[in-house]
Amino acid sequence: MRTNPGYNRGTVVPQPLPVSTFEDAAALAGRLEDALARVIVGQRGVVREVLMALLAGGHCLVRGVPGLAKTLLIKTLAQAIDVRFSRIQFTPDLMPSDIVGTEVVEEERATGRRVIRFLPGPVFANIILADEINRTPPKTQAALLEAMQETQVTVGGVRHELPRPLFVLATQNPIEQEGTYPLPEAQLDRFMFNVVIGYPTAEEERTILASTTGNAEAHVTPVATGSEIEAAHRLVRDVAAASNIVEYAASLVRATRPGGIDTAVPECVRRWVRWGAGPRAGQALVLGGKARALLEGRPAVSLDDIRAVALPVLRHRILVNFEAEADGIDTDRIVTELVATVPAPGR
Repeated sequence: MRTNPGYNRGTVVPQPLPVSTFEDAAALAGRLEDALARVIVGQRGVVREVLMALLAGGHCLVRGVPGLAKTLLIKTLAQAIDVRFSRIQFTPDLMPSDIVGTEVVEEERATGRRVIRFLPGPVFANIILADEINRTPPKTQAALLEAMQETQVTVGGVRHELPRPLFVLATQNPIEQEGTYPLPEAQLDRFMFNVVIGYPTAEEERTILASTTGNAEAHVTPVATGSEIEAAHRLVRDVAAASNIVEYAASLVRATRPGGIDTAVPECVRRWVRWGAGPRAGQALVLGGKARALLEGRPAVSLDDIRAVALPVLRHRILVNFEAEADGIDTDRIVTELVATVPAPGR
């Protein structure tokens, strides 16, 4: 037995179990899902999408109106894994050095010699909550780009490796526009999934009110370790994806581009889309499909897996035009039509 060195300091967690088979990884995901269900009421689809991104080694943008447990979901996930957790509250005055860290000059007492020492910022963690990421200017938002894509940061010309696994979850309020800065498309593309949290059902809302207004408090203990998550990353990539699966993922992505030449572009794309998704979307579709198959204990991806992850993968990678905005058409509608119209290739 050992104590958690990060978020859950002082709690006792079991020694990591070997995660060497698809069944082991499915059991790991099941433990995490059960732990989250003890705190998060409902939102089963949202929880599974976040877990898919975690197992696939991607990052998540979580969108929803205030009060829908976006932050609670992420903090609970951090409690369920024995890794270091860091929360960054994005504000208009936040500087890049507040995220990645800074260099300071110190004087050695014995010799009087001055040395430069690097003080790591909150990005040096395994699970990072970037709360209200659209409340800070693009310069500070961009400080996460290198960290998310390359698992490193550069300060003063020196590269510093970040700990692994690295899972960035950013929250965003979609209805509040005053004092916010929309994320640049380049940074949006770094998020594997764009997860949207909706309102709870009537029964779920009654359960929330009953369980959160008393003295009882749900407590989550670690059920997984960082090494187990890293092993799951490797297993996800071992899940088989047949040629027709890869072809279908590529067809979906290419169908989002209104200027496509070698692909039959659907009418909804020609009419409402200004820019389509890039190749990284195809990678996310295949990896997301593999993670979904692994969650369900299957060794191979199905077409339904690709269809199931199409919305969280594509909704933030498609730019609509003025006509779509005037008609009230959002990317969810376009992606839904694409999934319904793009034919699945034969084996």
